Amino acid sequence: PVDVREQGGKIVMEIFKATIDNALVQSLDVMDFATPVSKIETKPVGENVVIEISPTGEYDYLAYQANEVFAVEVRSLSKQEKDALLKERLVFTGDRLSLNFQDIEVRAVLQLLADFTGLNLVTSDTVDGRITLRLKNVPWDQALDIILKSKGLTKRQIDNVIMVAPTEEVAAREQLELESQQKIEELAPLRSDFIQVNYAKAQDLADLLKSEENRLLSERGNVTVDVRTNTLLIQDTAAKLEDIRRLLQRLDIPVRQVLIESRIVIANNDFAKDLGVRFGANFDGSFDDNFTLTAGALPGHLDNSSGIAPGIENNGTETTLDANREALMVNLPVNAPSGGLNFLVGKVGSYLLQLELTAMQTEGRGELISSPRVITSDQTQASIKQGVEIPYQEATASGATKISFKEALLKLDVTPHITPDDRVRMDLIINKDNPDYTRSILGVPPIDTRKIETTVLVDNGETVVLGGVFERNKTKAEEKVPFFGDIPYAGVLFRRNEQVDDNNELLIFVTPKILKETLTVR
Repeated sequence: PVDVREQGGKIVMEIFKATIDNALVQSLDVMDFATPVSKIETKPVGENVVIEISPTGEYDYLAYQANEVFAVEVRSLSKQEKDALLKERLVFTGDRLSLNFQDIEVRAVLQLLADFTGLNLVTSDTVDGRITLRLKNVPWDQALDIILKSKGLTKRQIDNVIMVAPTEEVAAREQLELESQQKIEELAPLRSDFIQVNYAKAQDLADLLKSEENRLLSERGNVTVDVRTNTLLIQDTAAKLEDIRRLLQRLDIPVRQVLIESRIVIANNDFAKDLGVRFGANFDGSFDDNFTLTAGALPGHLDNSSGIAPGIENNGTETTLDANREALMVNLPVNAPSGGLNFLVGKVGSYLLQLELTAMQTEGRGELISSPRVITSDQTQASIKQGVEIPYQEATASGATKISFKEALLKLDVTPHITPDDRVRMDLIINKDNPDYTRSILGVPPIDTRKIETTVLVDNGETVVLGGVFERNKTKAEEKVPFFGDIPYAGVLFRRNEQVDDNNELLIFVTPKILKETLTVR
């Protein structure tokens, strides 16, 4: 008995209860023989003899015994042949049996298999020869396949009848049948038929029928399209017309539709804080006592009107300031203050010392939601867009100018594909443009672009987050008078502090919904 198996990338043939001469225990390098085998190693293992065959690359092998010779055939395969072999590899499901015969006629073995299976057997007169085989517990259909391959035979099965003949004889007979069938088709009368196309485009189906790669019409067949009624006029043999009608019944079906809902959310959270100071002197004011006076500072000038009224007046003293003789020592105000306070802090000679404090704090939160949605057919691209066109001047080759337009759009491009398990694969391009008028150049604003391009697989009705962008702009600025701005406590009178913390976040959500044929979206 012999056992042949694949193990560790090698073909291992183990001969049970056998001995081998020491001169034959060797390792043969057969790389130079231009075969898919690189090495053959023979060695005794206990009471058995093991022959290891080391193939290279992709390969296939067949082990069989013919008369007194046990053979292992190894042939190399290309990747395409390997893939095809895996797809075409037979799965043997017959009842198992064991065969052990020495020099038996092939016809007798075939008759034995027919008796075992209960099938009818027709054997060609040219089937002859004898065979020696030993098969243990193998499916009967595998045993039949091994016998046929070893003797160059082929079988054809129709219902419960198996016909066995040499391969060349079967090929010649089938070739004759094919030629006879072709002659019948050439002589068959032509018929015409009108086929109404309901859902597909008749022209697309006509192109499919006439395509050179997969021509479905016979050599004498023809197809014509009536675009107005979406009808096909086909002329061909009766057999071909029946085949074409069955094909069109499978192709001319309603295409499933998908509702694509997207949501683009732009959220922002802004915070700014600014504290400024102005410190200076005003000449020639009337002030009798060294009392501190205060007054409102908005819109932010120390020399507002004719005085600091309304403020605090002590002992009925009025103070009059000259609006045109302001002399500032520190000028670090807030650009757009939301509150301010003026101080008259004292008098030095004929000068009045004045202090102005201004402050500003802003907080803002916003959320911009855009929700484009579109319905499209399976595997059909759809596009929806909304936005503005921004005009701008552009120089021409002649030196003149012309008005051109730049689009700033909210745009959704999607191509859905419905899988057999009712999931949706989408090829998506989502674009969100915003013109930024705060940074305009010659009246033309730049465009802030947010775009995502991706492919996702989503369950029907489920929402997926395609992606997001989080931006944070955090700044802290300080302006000060050298040396004086670093003085502890009093230094605040000689510097300006500004804090900004802006947060922006972009999120994109998409929800596909497969529409039923009776569903209407409003």
